[in-house]
Amino acid sequence: MISTIKDLARIAGVSHSTVSRSLNDSSLISKGTKEKIRNLANAHHFELNANAQSLSTKRTGTIGIIFPGFYDEFRGSQYLGMLMNNLRKSLEKSSLDSIVTFPMNSHTGESNIKKLIKRKKVDGLLLAIPDIKKDDWDFIIHSDMPYVLLHFKQKHCYMNQADYVYPDNYKGGYIATEHLINRGCSSIITLSESNRCLEFEERTIGYKAALNDSGFKVDENLIFLGKCSFPFGYGFVKSNKDLFNRIDGIFAQADLIALGVIEALKELGVCVPEDISVVGYDDIKIGSFLRPRLTTIHQPGEKYAVLACERLVELINKENHPQRMQLAVEPTLIVRESCGKGD
Repeated sequence: MISTIKDLARIAGVSHSTVSRSLNDSSLISKGTKEKIRNLANAHHFELNANAQSLSTKRTGTIGIIFPGFYDEFRGSQYLGMLMNNLRKSLEKSSLDSIVTFPMNSHTGESNIKKLIKRKKVDGLLLAIPDIKKDDWDFIIHSDMPYVLLHFKQKHCYMNQADYVYPDNYKGGYIATEHLINRGCSSIITLSESNRCLEFEERTIGYKAALNDSGFKVDENLIFLGKCSFPFGYGFVKSNKDLFNRIDGIFAQADLIALGVIEALKELGVCVPEDISVVGYDDIKIGSFLRPRLTTIHQPGEKYAVLACERLVELINKENHPQRMQLAVEPTLIVRESCGKGD
C-alpha cells in the first residue's frame, strides 16, 4: 500500500503533476496514461486524500440531500426511504458522497440548508421537500449553489427558474380512478391528505377528471381528508360503516391509507375486492405482501432520482445546457388483487 502521490509517481515513472491530473481526469493527459495510473493506484490501494483534493479543486465530492421532517415517521420512511436508496445509487455512479438532513435543526431552529452552504460542506443540493422557506430559497439563489428540486412541486418558489423533476400526480390520480371505473365501479370515494400538499391536490384533480371523462358527476361529499397513515384509513372505515353500503370503489391516495381501509373492511365482513375495490398510491413493498395484494400507483422514483442526480452533476461541472431540466414523470399502474377478478 502507498500513501502519497509522490510514491505513486515514482512507481509509475512519471511526474507528480501527471499522477494528480490523471486521477482528476484532466483532459491534458492521454487516455492511455490515465488508465495506467488508475490501474497502478487500484493495485496499490491508493486513494486521493479528500481534504487535499478539495483544496485544489474547491469541491467536496459531497451532495446535500434535504428531506422533509416527516422522513423519520413511518409514513415518510416507506416511500422516501426507497427514494433515498435510488439517490444514493445514482450518486455513487459519479463517485459522490451524500449528507442527508432536514430543512431545519429541530433543537436550534437553524436552517440546515444555509449551514451546509455557509460551511462549504457540499457541491450541490437535491431538495426533496414540499415547501422551501423563502429565506432558504433566496439564500440558495444568491449563493449560486447548484441545486435540483425533486419529488415535490413547490408553491412558493419560482419554478420557471429552477431545474426540477417530479412525478405527475395528476396522471396518477387519473389512472387510479380510471382503473376502478373500468372494473365496473360507479360510486368511488377518495381518501386524501388534509394538509393540502400540492401532490395530493393534484391527485384529487386527476380523480375528478377521470370521473368527468367517464360521464360521472363529481360529488365533493365523497372526498375525505385526513392524515396520510394506516390509522386514518382504518379509523375512517370504522367511523363511517353506513357509507360502505352505497359505494363500490375506494381510491386511497397513499398505500398506508389503503392498507388501513382494507384491514377495517375485513373486520366489518366487507370483502375486498368482491364487495369493494381498492386502489392505493406509492407502491410501497408491504402492499405486495399482504392479502389481497394491493393494486396501486407506482411512483417513478428510480427514474427521477437518476435524472435529478445527472442534472445536478451537469450543473456542478458547469456543462453548457441552454435549457433547464423541467420534467413531470408519469407514474404507472401496478395491477394486483384488490380490484377484482382479472387483476
